Amino acid sequence: MLRGDKIGLRARHQEDIPILLAELYDDVVNSARAEGRPWRPITPGSNDPRLVVDDTQQAHVPFSVVELAGGTLVGTATLWGIDTHHRTAHIGLGLLPSTRGKGYGTDVVATLCHYGFVVRGLQRLQIETLADNTAMLRAAERNGFVREGVLRSSAWVMGEFLDEVLLGLLAEEWKA
Repeated sequence: MLRGDKIGLRARHQEDIPILLAELYDDVVNSARAEGRPWRPITPGSNDPRLVVDDTQQAHVPFSVVELAGGTLVGTATLWGIDTHHRTAHIGLGLLPSTRGKGYGTDVVATLCHYGFVVRGLQRLQIETLADNTAMLRAAERNGFVREGVLRSSAWVMGEFLDEVLLGLLAEEWKA
């Protein structure tokens, strides 16, 4: 397990799936804002790649996020779009509604940076998030990410176009 100050990133366990399904993916608004595609129901027991890990996928590393004090599941984290030639990847995370606002997001981003830069030897990490996602913007900027641009009206979310913010962090800028 990778350890942050408050959270740990570990492999997805079978018992995580019903919790993530109920609290993250069955929430239409949250899922539509996080996924970048229209919400659709997930059949229980399906092999949906957002829930069930395919260990053969080298460009996508999903984690379950747990509290270090007690091991309670608090969400998901992902390093995705890993490009080993250019040594880049994207960061994504989703916290269960009851665990938001406790500083876990900042710690998840920090731990994913450690994984990307130290364990994987990447040169650049990138985050794309909706412009009104202040929690993710704050977590990224607290970890040294720099706003590199705004993708105007680039995300269709629940009946409207929203702006996305693009943030980047280079290995030499990162402070462990």
